[in-house]
Amino acid sequence: MEPTEETSSKAVDIYRDTWVRFLGYANEVGEAFRPLVPVSLVWGSYAVSTAYVTADAVDKGKKAAVAHRDDPGQKARVVTAVADTFVWQALASIVIPGFTINRVCAATLHLLGRTTKLPLPVRKWTTTAIGLSTIPFIITPIDRSVDYLLDASLRKVYGHSDKQE
Repeated sequence: MEPTEETSSKAVDIYRDTWVRFLGYANEVGEAFRPLVPVSLVWGSYAVSTAYVTADAVDKGKKAAVAHRDDPGQKARVVTAVADTFVWQALASIVIPGFTINRVCAATLHLLGRTTKLPLPVRKWTTTAIGLSTIPFIITPIDRSVDYLLDASLRKVYGHSDKQE
């Protein structure tokens, strides 16, 4: 596709348009590997995702500060940008997908233990493979659900109409 004036002039958002976005999925990967790795590594994956979410929220706050520097309501716009991004990212990148992958993996390991005679290492690797393969299927429904949730609740409170991507 040829870059147009419109697409080439749009600034790249490092947290949404580059490989950095995948850091937000670290905890899902950690949850998928939970049967195979020490729990400290799983918690470490949550630290990576939390750092990503926080960095994105700070970035959106800085961008709002620059975009609204002459606006008397600048402080409120910055706080709104940070809060909206942080809440959206925390729910869509950490809480809901982490819980979902955790439960998929727990159910898989349990069911494999009750319905097969596979050795434990094979059950654990199978559980991890199923957990990892689930990630691409949950991203869009979770993102859309969080948009809907925030549009129907928090965004009404502060009048925010821009949706996260």
